Amino acid sequence: MELGVDRDEIVVDVVSAGRAGILGIGAEPAKVRVRLIGDESAAAAAGLSAVSNLLGLLGVEATASIRSSGSGPDDPAVNDVQGEDAGLLIGRRGETLRALQFVINMMLTRGEEPLGPVVVDVEQYRRRRAQELRRLAERTARRAVSTGRSVHLDPMPPADRRIVHMALADSSDATTESAGEGADRHVVVSPIADQPGAREGRGRRAQ
Repeated sequence: MELGVDRDEIVVDVVSAGRAGILGIGAEPAKVRVRLIGDESAAAAAGLSAVSNLLGLLGVEATASIRSSGSGPDDPAVNDVQGEDAGLLIGRRGETLRALQFVINMMLTRGEEPLGPVVVDVEQYRRRRAQELRRLAERTARRAVSTGRSVHLDPMPPADRRIVHMALADSSDATTESAGEGADRHVVVSPIADQPGAREGRGRRAQ
């Protein structure tokens, strides 16, 4: 549908990312909801402008869009970046992406009318990373229970540790806690004491 407005005047909410299918079988098109930007989307619009300007200054061949306008602190606006050079913005385990998001939010909070927060993502990297961390948490819990020993994961940023903690929050077999200081802060997954075969032990850091 033609709305007769510029790209930066609309919000594109991704309802379903769709599926590629196998040899075209089972493929599903992506579903999006397009609407005009209103006052409630001020953070999303400001974030889009800030991300687009920063991409231009960095000379990155990529385009920013609004994936979700958000509804408040617990449901922030999401700006997504896609394009030929988009992968350069992720970095090792998302380090570059986290730095980019930090800079964007600093820009938004220093204006005449502070806005935010906004989440900056690159081709849905954050969703894929969350899925990967949940699978890691489940595998590690099984390992801890089967060996009866605690398993130390590699150091992670706070957002990643939170995903691991949440993934096992309702587990009746394993429990989690954060350990270490600074850059060495990591998650320890331990079997619950009353599980068969559980015993005390520090365990090895997971590879």
